[in-house]
Amino acid sequence: MKRVHFIIIGLITLGIGLLISASRDLSTYSSFDDADKTFQKVKIVGTLSKDKEIYYEPTKDPNYFSFYLADAKGREEKIIYLKAKPTDFEQSEQIVLTGKMKNGNFYATDMLLKCPSKYKDEELKLNS
Repeated sequence: MKRVHFIIIGLITLGIGLLISASRDLSTYSSFDDADKTFQKVKIVGTLSKDKEIYYEPTKDPNYFSFYLADAKGREEKIIYLKAKPTDFEQSEQIVLTGKMKNGNFYATDMLLKCPSKYKDEELKLNS
């Protein structure tokens, strides 16, 4: 076989590997109960527990942020996010976290906020 054939086979193998690794990230949402049972990363969607403590002291440690989240089943857990607090965090409608349960807390590695739409007020005006 020629060198070109080896290169094409290598590129095809690389592409298949990338597709397989990307498909692992397309997981469904879990709950804190599921996170307790597994040692793998899970995605949890929930709402901020506004009546509980939100801790962020950037002067002491800018990469430590903790809060409480209620998942879809209503279970509340303390979340530890070892990055800076996102802007407009308190205004978020839903929070999607990726991470693991460890020592009774959920350690989030990634966070995605769903904030209220700026178009929602305009939509309500149009419907009335």
